[in-house]
Amino acid sequence: MDEEEQSKLPEFKLDAKQAQGFLSFFKTLPSDARAVRFFDRRDYYTAHGENATFIAKTYYHTTTALRQLGSGSGAISSVSVSKNMFETIARDLLLERTDHTIELYEGSGSNWRLVKSGTPGNIGSFEDILFANNEMQNSPVIAALVPNFRENVCTIGLAYLDLTKRMLGLAEFLDDSHFTNVESVLVALGCKECILPIESARSSECKSLLDALSRCGVMITERKKTEFKGRDLVEDLSRLVKGSLEPIRDLVSGFEVAPGALASILSYAELLADESNYGNYSIRQYNLDNYMRLDSAAMRALNVMESKSDANKNFSLFGLLNRTCTAGMGKRLLHMWLKQPLLDVNEINSRLDLVQAFVEDTGLRQDLRQHLKRISDIERLVRNLEKKRAGLLHVVKLYQSSIRLPYIKSALERYDGQFASFIKERFLDKLEDWTDDRHLNKFIGLVETSVDLDQLENGEYMISPDYDSTLSAMKHEQESLEKQIDNLHRQIANDLDLAVNKTLKLDKGTQFGHVFRITKKEEPKVRKKLNTHFVVLETRKDGIKFTNSELRKLGDRYQKIVDEYKNYQKELVARVVQTAATFSEVFEGVAGLLSELDVLLSFADLAASCPTPYTRPEITPPDVGDVILQGSRHPCVEAQDWVNFIPNDCELVRGKSWFQIITGPNMGGKSTFIRQVGVNILMAQIGSFVPCDKANISVRDCIFARVGAGDCQLRGVSTFMQEMLETASILKGATNKSLIIIDELGRGTSTYDGFGLAWAICEHIFEVIKAPTLFATHFHELTALANETSDDERSSDNIAGVANYHVSAHIDSASHKLTMLYKVEPGPCDQSFGIHVAEFANFPESVVAVAREKAAELEDFSPMAFMPKDAKEGATKRKRELDLDDMSRGAAQARQFLQNFSELPLETMDFEQALQHVSQLRNDLEKDAVNSRWLQQFF
Repeated sequence: MDEEEQSKLPEFKLDAKQAQGFLSFFKTLPSDARAVRFFDRRDYYTAHGENATFIAKTYYHTTTALRQLGSGSGAISSVSVSKNMFETIARDLLLERTDHTIELYEGSGSNWRLVKSGTPGNIGSFEDILFANNEMQNSPVIAALVPNFRENVCTIGLAYLDLTKRMLGLAEFLDDSHFTNVESVLVALGCKECILPIESARSSECKSLLDALSRCGVMITERKKTEFKGRDLVEDLSRLVKGSLEPIRDLVSGFEVAPGALASILSYAELLADESNYGNYSIRQYNLDNYMRLDSAAMRALNVMESKSDANKNFSLFGLLNRTCTAGMGKRLLHMWLKQPLLDVNEINSRLDLVQAFVEDTGLRQDLRQHLKRISDIERLVRNLEKKRAGLLHVVKLYQSSIRLPYIKSALERYDGQFASFIKERFLDKLEDWTDDRHLNKFIGLVETSVDLDQLENGEYMISPDYDSTLSAMKHEQESLEKQIDNLHRQIANDLDLAVNKTLKLDKGTQFGHVFRITKKEEPKVRKKLNTHFVVLETRKDGIKFTNSELRKLGDRYQKIVDEYKNYQKELVARVVQTAATFSEVFEGVAGLLSELDVLLSFADLAASCPTPYTRPEITPPDVGDVILQGSRHPCVEAQDWVNFIPNDCELVRGKSWFQIITGPNMGGKSTFIRQVGVNILMAQIGSFVPCDKANISVRDCIFARVGAGDCQLRGVSTFMQEMLETASILKGATNKSLIIIDELGRGTSTYDGFGLAWAICEHIFEVIKAPTLFATHFHELTALANETSDDERSSDNIAGVANYHVSAHIDSASHKLTMLYKVEPGPCDQSFGIHVAEFANFPESVVAVAREKAAELEDFSPMAFMPKDAKEGATKRKRELDLDDMSRGAAQARQFLQNFSELPLETMDFEQALQHVSQLRNDLEKDAVNSRWLQQFF
């Protein structure tokens, strides 16, 4: 922070007595490492102690912003924060980070009280600050988990709360030791905070659960076990949830541990303490099987959501697809759809039908988008109405959105294409119901008769005087008094022989009310009359203020009627707002419909406006059909200005190329290719067109991605361990209906260990899981799998087909220069290109020469030469031949070793026990290796 910025910091304005009083209060606050506490000093805010140091280092980037409050050993570090800076810090802590909560105190001296508190999952009281100048793009969700371990099986009871949509949810499911289901549910719901029983959070059994929560970037909040009791849950829900009691009781009775989780959320969020919540919530059962499962690794690998490190908005799928027009609602729905891709073929095709209609009818699309730009954030406005936090501004915004609906309806009615009947059923019939005289037309009439719409241009939100006879009478009296005061002004100007409004002015202030004012220059002319007929109130450089008894009487009467008018306005505003709140249910329906329309139009706008248009995918159920993407592109990469994207075909065909091994040089496009397949499938299952010439997609229930792990040493996890954890999640969670994307597996350990693991994992995937897989690797020896399985497939129909593909590159024979062609072609890569890539990076020529020489030596003596002879054409040179049965036998033993290792309950063992078990497994494998020359090479 430079000196200029330092000077902008708000100045502390506390005298010694105030400082002493505050310090005595501050020291009584309970210790909470997560809480960042702010104290409202009216013009600015302050933070103290460790919070002050945290703010100075994190947001001011210097400790010179710190000041000492108090003296001697009792002094504490303090920092002052402007209102703008407070908003910035609050947005970062509650919307970006998930490691702190915020508390805001008001008061003075030693008397302070907590007025607002917020967490990443419960931002309700800070919404006005967070979204005063920004759209609310995402709905934060709080979840509560109750893990129930019984006979080596863990049942998870889960409940969640979405405060924006006023939605409660329950789920119960079995999970594995990596808690893959928990991770995918938290990703799908967009959870920011998770409540756990304090005993569970600190038990050794839950170590893997805490790791899963950490991967999702979720704040963990520990609560006492007593809060997880569902004894009075049904009664509490009957107050919150709209509708009758029986469905609630039936829903809750179907769960064993989830009701306890829901009880803890009601307690934590204090929903029952706010009567405006009563009858405004809905509740549902969350079913894991309704949506494609995506874990945090897949979300990162496919760049689904925005990141601070994105160079531009098109770096993420959300940024690319987000062409929404409504204020916030469309963005939140797009967020949700991206985290919850559909599995139902009919519902996917329904969305695609609507997108196709909007792609084909450019005029309709443009008209609708223009109208949607005038739509406010109806969901948030309605919640303010129900929370009794709304004023006429909120009502008027709802009115301005309501009067756009007939235009939207009219535009949709003009469409006469092949999907006209579906558009009528999905949108028009509902709009017809909601805009009739019993619903929104009635609301529009209420606003037009009650609100003074002429004053809106002046930024004033007032009840129209014509709305109420008492208000009208008050308005007439106010105008009458204004006229009398104006007449008196003219009369006095005439008596004093001064020009009205030029030399004799009429002022109105808070101190004296209505007064006359003349300049000091004019005072000598009227001094005699001033002293005899008027009372001088104030003499200052800018003039002399004076009054008389008549002006004082009229001014007092005017002020009285103005106050009465304002108070009666407030009463009427409260009445209008209360009436407007009765339309909440209709507005919630309208908000849902307009959000859906907004996102579908956003999909259509992207599909139609890209230089290379998108196409509609053909969707088939998961157990039939293949994944065929012709001329596929990565939507985010091709959207970058500097990229001339080269499309590629991907054909994942059952029994033929269901498992693809992709080899080729670094920077040759392997990673982009395998990711673009995942992105295309995800886009199709949210109902979007895809960047392909033609696409046939068999629905996938899950996308697993193991792509480029970075070290996580802060959590004590190395690169290789991270690889193994992510791969273990795939092996335990994937089904034959999933899609698996693996990039560079086994590179974090020695070459031989890595290759052995990669081989065994590949075999397990195509023999046991049978999921379509894209496996990018530098282990060219893996390409021999295609030869092995092609022989086996003659006797077995159950093994998925393995096929080799490579990204092509051209090497000039004379100069050894490498040119990337970025085309994916059938067959294995015939050599490694690592040294050529080093040349790309301008390595010294002497280093490159030694590298070539050493590589040639190692290739002659590598144990990898023990590969089948028939793989020679598809891999690097081999010097010795190994029996195929021996290799297969060794791989089976290695796979058994991996399975035994994955089943070890490492989270419940200490280091010595774990080491002992692993040593025993290794010894057993070494004994088995006596019968396998292939396996012996790894020892």
